[in-house]
Order: sequence, then structure tokens, then C-alpha cells
Amino acid sequence: MTGIQPAGSVASEPALRIMAILNVTPDSFSDGGRYSDPQKAAEAALRLVDDGADIIDVGGESTRPGAEPVSTDQELGRVIPVIEAIRARIAAPISIDTRKPEVARLAIAAGASIWNDVSALTCSAESPDLAARLGCDVVLMHAQGDPQTMQRAPSYSDVVGEVHDFLEARVTACLAAGIARERIYVDPGIGFGKTLEHNLALLRALPRFKAIAPVLLGASRKRFIAGLDRDVAPTDRIGGSIAAALAGAAAGVAVVRVHDVAETRQALAVWSAISPMQRSQ
Repeated sequence: MTGIQPAGSVASEPALRIMAILNVTPDSFSDGGRYSDPQKAAEAALRLVDDGADIIDVGGESTRPGAEPVSTDQELGRVIPVIEAIRARIAAPISIDTRKPEVARLAIAAGASIWNDVSALTCSAESPDLAARLGCDVVLMHAQGDPQTMQRAPSYSDVVGEVHDFLEARVTACLAAGIARERIYVDPGIGFGKTLEHNLALLRALPRFKAIAPVLLGASRKRFIAGLDRDVAPTDRIGGSIAAALAGAAAGVAVVRVHDVAETRQALAVWSAISPMQRSQ
């Protein structure tokens, strides 16, 4: 059983799981500064699990558009005490959202079991080999550029084809490094070097990515939602976030990464109760 599966789940045909976002940064676009204290973060994680989260995703470096990078020591100082505090109180899998191999290594030692990397393990040449040695699950995300530059002028000839080919190549590289196939997930990277139309094209094409590996979808509160609805603030994008999660569920993604766990859980429960009726008609 891999780290991305909650206790009691079945390895074949796993149910859609909810990954809860827990940022321990001062500047994340939606919830920066809320959970810098480890005990408050652990209490928040408890609430998220109670709300229906299967996985807690801890991040110590903002990857919002325009975000400045932080040092390894600074990122470690943010995430390791939080992961330790969460692990002491919660059995649910913990994911570390980082590009840095040293942060991933120490986070796994502290109790995380998933490495969620927005650079798809390309930030360091040692990352794939390290992930293989750690034996953790990995989430490989596509991004065009880095957080400082990615939204300046994203451009593709064929966004779906290019993202697909990149993720397929990264899976091949990870397999060559010795990472087990069942531990690999892919994320098309909604909002990471994409325009509104790029994001919509990728959301429409989610079933295509399932042929590479199980898909994690992270569309929660992203800027594309505001582009479709009156330029609303991140905290006013819950409805759009749920719509994207339901689209992911319909496409067969394995994991949805969200801020609003209780609302997403409820929407998915209603959708799953209705969807068998739709299939039978």
C-alpha cells in the first residue's frame, strides 16, 4: 500500500481522494500566514481530516505567480516542526510540497510519505534517485517556467500534447531511476505557466493523462476561476473550485488537491450518488 492511499483503501481502483492544502508560508496566495505555528497547524490538520481529507499536503515555499524563492534552511524551519506535530496526532498520509531534495529527505524522515514536486523532480539532478531511495510516492507536476516568471507570457503550440509528453517523459525518467510505477502520480499543473484557455484545455483533456499515471488535480481557488467569474478574490472561488473537482471526478482523477475540504467532500458525495443514475440512463 502506497503512502498516497488512506488506511483501509484498496490498491486496485482506489476511490477519489481529497488532499488538503496546508501552507505554512507567510505569502501563499490564499492562506499565507495562517499556520506558521506547528501546534496550530496540527490542529488545522485534525480539522481537515475530520472534514474529510485523506491526505495533508504541507508546503513551506509559496509557488504563487511572482513568489520569491526561499532558502533550504528557511523552508526546513517552516515544514519540519509542522510535519512532526501533525504526525504525532494524525495517522493520515502527509505530503511534502517542495522542489528541494534536502527538504523532501528530511520531511520523509519526519513522517511524510509523499513528495509533491511542482518541478516534477527536475529542480535537482539527484531528485529522482533520492525519491527511489526514500521509497515515497511522488507527484510529478508540469510547469512552464518558475513561480517568478511562469505567468508572464505562457505559450504553447499544443498545450495538451506538450504537457502530456513532458509528464510521460518524467514518468519514464522516474522509472529508470528505480521509482516503482505504482508510486507515481502526474499533475497537469493548472495555473503554472498557463493562460485561462490553456487551463480549460487541460481540464477538458484530463482523461488523456490517465494513460500516463494516476492523476492529481490541483485547481482549487486558482486564478482561472476569477477569469471566468468577475475577477473574484481567492476566498470567493469555492464554487469554481468545486466545479473543477467534480470535472476531475467525472474524468477519473485519483486525487483532488483542495483548500475547502468539507465543501468538496459534500459535493463529491452528492455527485457520486447521482452519477450511477446517469450511467444507467
